[in-house]
Amino acid sequence: MLAVAVLLAALALSYGLIVALRPLLQRYALARPNARSSHRIPTPQGGGIAVVAAALVCAGAGLALAGPAADLPGFLLLAAAAVGLAVVGAVDDIRPLPASLRLVIQALAVAFALAGAGVGTLFPALPAAAEWLLVALAGIWFVNLVNFMDGLDWMTVAEMAPVTAALALFAAFGRLDPASGVIAAALLGALIGFAPFNRPVARLFLGDVGSLPIGLIVGFLLYRLAGEGGLAAALLLPLYYLCDATITLLRRLSRGEKVWEAHRSHFYQRATDNGWSVPAVIAHVAGLNGLLALLAGLTLAVDAPVWQGAALAAGGALVGLVLFRFSVRR
Repeated sequence: MLAVAVLLAALALSYGLIVALRPLLQRYALARPNARSSHRIPTPQGGGIAVVAAALVCAGAGLALAGPAADLPGFLLLAAAAVGLAVVGAVDDIRPLPASLRLVIQALAVAFALAGAGVGTLFPALPAAAEWLLVALAGIWFVNLVNFMDGLDWMTVAEMAPVTAALALFAAFGRLDPASGVIAAALLGALIGFAPFNRPVARLFLGDVGSLPIGLIVGFLLYRLAGEGGLAAALLLPLYYLCDATITLLRRLSRGEKVWEAHRSHFYQRATDNGWSVPAVIAHVAGLNGLLALLAGLTLAVDAPVWQGAALAAGGALVGLVLFRFSVRR
């Protein structure tokens, strides 16, 4: 099966690239602890270079082998946008860029990705321009929230591995286009290759060079899933990230804080401050995402609005329970 081959190739390439690049990252790309950090000693960052490179190279090769039905032009637009974000992230990892400049570049990258997605109308009641603007804003927010949530060892792996695995399975069962399944499998493999280096206590971080394009790629795939009638599933898969990041943003805005500055207000960060170990936090997030993926799959299997609403409510309740537990001192 093509997706399995792509996954294994991306895993091997990601792992190999990290082994080759790690001495350079150790020398030139140390992440020093700041107000947002969960680590206490300088740790190399930039592992996202290997993850994004492996995912894009293996996905591109897989789609090229798949033939004319593989939607290679759409992927090339996504890849160009992801590479652009990776470059900006690499620069920002070394020397922080102004927030306004980062936002403009992110908007351009999201626009490129939307152009390559080829998704039709999601909300018929909205004018086309209004829907495009809404989706673009959602895409920019998703790219940023993935970056915001990458603040704990294995956090991005615990979130994105279940999401990409579910997307690859949905494609295998015909509920998502095959090209998206190949891209999801490639990103899943690349993340698995990175995981041994990022397990607690991490020896390597993704950095913005990885978290920003990963957010773009996963957002692209979720948008395609929504476009094929899986809007409820597309909301359920990243629901923990959506709720943690959005609630945190709104709470900081209500307190008049500068939301673009580093902080430790996310629920998963508060959990470690409340006595939770990193493995316990990650286990909760991974288990929650497994349940959300199961609910997402059920919404695709049972095409009934009542059931989709019930699944969203159940997913929201599960996320709320985890957020509440993270807020309570152990």
